[in-house]
Amino acid sequence: MKEALEPRPGPTITPTAQVSIVVIAFNDAAHVCDAVRSALAQGASGDTATEVIAVNDASTDGTGDALDALARTEARLRVIHRTENSGGCGTPRNDGLRAATGRFVMFLDSDDVLPPGAVRALLAAALRHEVPVAAGACVRRELPAKRDVPWLPALYREPAVHDSAGASPHLVRDTLCVNKLYERTFLSAHGITFPEGRYTYEDFVFTARVLAAAPRIATIPDHVYIWHVRRSAAKQSISLDRKSVANWQARIDAHRASVQIFQDAGHKALAHAADTKFLDHDLRLYVRELHTRGADYRTEWWRLTREYLAGFDEADLRAARAPARWLARVVLASPAPRDLERLTQLAARPGRLLPPYAEADGHAVWSPDLPEVELDALGTKPMHRLPVTIDAEPLIGTRSRLRLRVHDLYGRLAAAGPVSIDIELRRRRDDRRGPVHTAELTPAPAAAGSEACWTAEVVLDLATLVDRRTGHAADPEPWDLMAEVRCADASSFRASLRATGSGLRRRALPSRRHGLLLAQPYATTGGALSLRVAAGLRSVWRIAARKLRR
Repeated sequence: MKEALEPRPGPTITPTAQVSIVVIAFNDAAHVCDAVRSALAQGASGDTATEVIAVNDASTDGTGDALDALARTEARLRVIHRTENSGGCGTPRNDGLRAATGRFVMFLDSDDVLPPGAVRALLAAALRHEVPVAAGACVRRELPAKRDVPWLPALYREPAVHDSAGASPHLVRDTLCVNKLYERTFLSAHGITFPEGRYTYEDFVFTARVLAAAPRIATIPDHVYIWHVRRSAAKQSISLDRKSVANWQARIDAHRASVQIFQDAGHKALAHAADTKFLDHDLRLYVRELHTRGADYRTEWWRLTREYLAGFDEADLRAARAPARWLARVVLASPAPRDLERLTQLAARPGRLLPPYAEADGHAVWSPDLPEVELDALGTKPMHRLPVTIDAEPLIGTRSRLRLRVHDLYGRLAAAGPVSIDIELRRRRDDRRGPVHTAELTPAPAAAGSEACWTAEVVLDLATLVDRRTGHAADPEPWDLMAEVRCADASSFRASLRATGSGLRRRALPSRRHGLLLAQPYATTGGALSLRVAAGLRSVWRIAARKLRR
């Protein structure tokens, strides 16, 4: 069914339409039909009686035609065509919300999908507990590898009913609007809509408006949304397109608006929780990428961040996790960008605090010239939460090795007595565990005034990382490396490896098992060491062909 966007009377409730799913699309002909089909499949069994409303935001690439063709074969699909592009996601979602007739509504982006049973699980929770909002687990699916990364898994580990967000302020951390089911009468009664027009991170504001209205909320562990992450796409999604400092300004603006909504509603605890989330997640995310940006970006980013953080309370800083509050304090204490490598390494997950390790008046501090930035909690953090740095220099050859150096952290490791290290490899696309390499740690001679450290060297059998059945046809497989350090006092901790040395380049190696082996150690955005491994002449030709095409 095709509809032109125009003023219309209020919707008439259709008793058989329990749930309306609003799908928004702009120039996404390649993916929108998959999204719509996943929404239509939610009501295929008849128990949810789902209607799907697709809003085409004035696309120019055939998205509208694709939706119309699908609507001719699907009676439950209604298509709304906007005549002018809105510039954002809020306006088309509001259009779909006004057109919805179901008791409940849910939102879906054109490049994502709903897993089977998602709406049924959310609807069951909403009806069972008589709540106007039900939320479920979301996964970020990295494509084309199809590797699933849970989104805020701690929030959705167990089913729960929250009397309000004020009673459970940690709910503020989930700013997504798409993994939730909303009762339309609740949204209407409180005047809750999305910001209109070209508004980036509109879901931050929508979610704040929902939580500020203090609904009872049911959370369930069921997977209800698959968020597709296409990092190699020609046009990045808003959440991935962070190359312009305007994106950071938009994120600050959306966060500021959300905090104001909580404050205006008298929810001080939610405003505080939102500020803490901004430090723990948003700030850390952007700091982690600073080393990939140009000088102009860094200067402007630093100015904007310093100006915004100046309005945070000390209580907000103290409530954030130690790495985040240390990052914030360095920015506040310095008028210009500095120590970018140390900052980006600390912002990684897990964070790594690089030497040198300075002290002032017996306290751990950021550096001798910033003694006011105290690294509080280092003396009380449990061992497994310490931002330990382990340098790893890959030496790839006929006998591939990793040269390791574990740095002490203000005496915490020295007191525990590191004795051995395990290097574990995991295949990124499916988290399959590969071989584990173990070595003894040896105390290294320390120069006067420098920190203690321990060294080791492990041999890597790279041939075991290639699947015999698919190795000769596959692209290079990324493998992530983690270390586990065992200590004499029976404690242990896990840490990622910091990529160091000059060996971060692709090497072709002879292999008895595969004939030819390709290995490339590389540093991730956060500076961690990873490996890409492939085998066979076919892989060589595919890589060479891609380089020629570029």
